[in-house]
Amino acid sequence: MQLDSNLYPHLADFGLAEYKKNLKEVSFQNWKSSGKPTGGFHKKNMVGTLIYMAPEILKKEIQTEKSDVYSFGITVNELLTGVVPYTDLRAEAQAHTVLEMNYTEQQLTAAVVSDGLRPALAGLESGVPASVLSLIQRCWDANPQNRPSFSDIVSELDLLLENRKSVKEEDLLPGKASSLQDDNIMNRVNSVQSYQENINWSAQGEHSSKITSNEADSDMRIWSKSINDALTYYPVISWGSFATCGRRETMEDTHFLIPHMCNEKDIHVFGIFDGHRGSAAAEFSARALPGFLQNLGSTISPVNALLEAFVRTDAVFRNELDSHRKSKRVIQKDWHPGCTAVAALIVRNRLFVANAGDCRVILCRGGHPYALSRDHVASCLEERERVVNAGGQVKWQVDTWRVGPAALQVTRSIGDDDLKPAVTVEPEITETVLSSEDEFLVMASDGLWDVVSNEEAVNIIRDTVKEPGMCSKRLATEAAERGSKDNITVIVIFLRPVSTAERIY
Repeated sequence: MQLDSNLYPHLADFGLAEYKKNLKEVSFQNWKSSGKPTGGFHKKNMVGTLIYMAPEILKKEIQTEKSDVYSFGITVNELLTGVVPYTDLRAEAQAHTVLEMNYTEQQLTAAVVSDGLRPALAGLESGVPASVLSLIQRCWDANPQNRPSFSDIVSELDLLLENRKSVKEEDLLPGKASSLQDDNIMNRVNSVQSYQENINWSAQGEHSSKITSNEADSDMRIWSKSINDALTYYPVISWGSFATCGRRETMEDTHFLIPHMCNEKDIHVFGIFDGHRGSAAAEFSARALPGFLQNLGSTISPVNALLEAFVRTDAVFRNELDSHRKSKRVIQKDWHPGCTAVAALIVRNRLFVANAGDCRVILCRGGHPYALSRDHVASCLEERERVVNAGGQVKWQVDTWRVGPAALQVTRSIGDDDLKPAVTVEPEITETVLSSEDEFLVMASDGLWDVVSNEEAVNIIRDTVKEPGMCSKRLATEAAERGSKDNITVIVIFLRPVSTAERIY
């Protein structure tokens, strides 16, 4: 910005701008970039900042007024959202999907040009008129011919401004003020109901599991009695957890710790839920799944109870979500939240681990880590083939294989109803007989495992004061320091008595 002698402001162009009339004389042969880069991305015939550059510029084609229209659309959307393009960690509907891909400049260029990637569009819930959102989308259209000219943009914005002024003037007319104010109030109420109602998914999950419960018939002792092994080792457990949103602005992980389930000294259950596309599924599941598990304890085996608890949690959550959609109580009709889930059930000396997604459980046995779960991700050939055989779509996007339009990395989850049945809820379940060699369990969301290996997790705990809460915090802190970009939740369960004063160097 520059001021002239009369103190009128003028936009400065850093020597990069061109008069519109001169663009008519530009051809591919004589078009050249001028000036020096002001920061960002610069190659021959390119000057500017990558995230605002039109596809034709990235392809080294002729820049026209429509190229600036593209940049205008990106900039206006940034002003409305308050988020730098392609760095949006606040758009919950896109969490764990395209906005979290770690693009290099070359990969982002390819995604913008070939895949049509654009920043997350501002939502109606922010109060932006639908006509403005439509204008933004037309501005960043891949085809320059489909973009409006700046004259058209000014005309549309002037018309929008005039309409808003006329509405305000009508509000002041005698006899209309009260009715218009009533209409405005109703519109605001409807808007809140449609877009901003805060549903307590934790309470919904707890309530849903209680509806089907029959506590009078629930007797968890049947599990203990069904295991008649002569115990050579009886685990003595202590437990602790730590959770942090890390570098995220919102927390989508949840977990539960239920030692001595139903007052049974030999039965303990722990779980972690890693939400994506919002926290709703994780919050619901953390309350619903243990309730369903408790209800099933008197009727079927631990393995079948875990399987059925996962299936019921998924079915009930999706039904609840659908009912809220029909009553217009969710943010948007195409909202499809989900979560990965892992649960560890200890019955006497037996350990059952059920996993759907990329949370993970490891057992430290004799000082070495043993994985008790397998990551269900599209990069795994077996999982990828299962998804395709179930009718799902798997596509390589930027850095890995991803499922469906949501670009989900995981192949099993609770929720994600737009990707069912390909993204199944069915967990893989392992059973382990615990022995005196077993020291502790580590359960964690992928925020830990993205940057800490199984071996490193074991070594860190062995080098930490043996208090499970402190060990959990140490692991989560280490993951954050290593640059984990996700929420981090860790549960540590010691399987034999330990001293809080113990430290191994």
